[in-house]
Amino acid sequence: MISFHGLSRAIGNRSELKAFKGGSYQQLLSGNQGKPFILVLWSTTCTSCLKDMAIIRSLHEEMPKLKIVMLATDDVSESEEVKSILKANNLTALDNWVFADDDSQRLYYEIDPKWYGELPRAYFFTANHERTGVSGALSKEQFLSRLHSIQP
Repeated sequence: MISFHGLSRAIGNRSELKAFKGGSYQQLLSGNQGKPFILVLWSTTCTSCLKDMAIIRSLHEEMPKLKIVMLATDDVSESEEVKSILKANNLTALDNWVFADDDSQRLYYEIDPKWYGELPRAYFFTANHERTGVSGALSKEQFLSRLHSIQP
């Protein structure tokens, strides 16, 4: 088992993964105070999630100031595969996280008590952190429509 300290050192630079554990969700919110952002939850085993990667890359390229947080719901032991997928899709510059808690249900609940883990899932946050959660694959037009609703 990899310790969290070892994980931080092993995957330390900007293009690497952060360990998402209890309290990380509040850390994400406080770190994005006053800014709209998107939180995208995905998995290496979710076909629709992998198809969304091209749309997310396109959004990032077209709107580089938009904060996009990618959270892989895979276990931290899958970090190499998660990083490989992010690299293949040119998404390593985003804020990337991976589940690093033995109790994934607790993390689901911390993110959203009404969410049961279905993927893909995206949350669109306004600057004051009002959010809308959407499950299922989204088209680029649907992403853009949601983005317009969160930006001032």
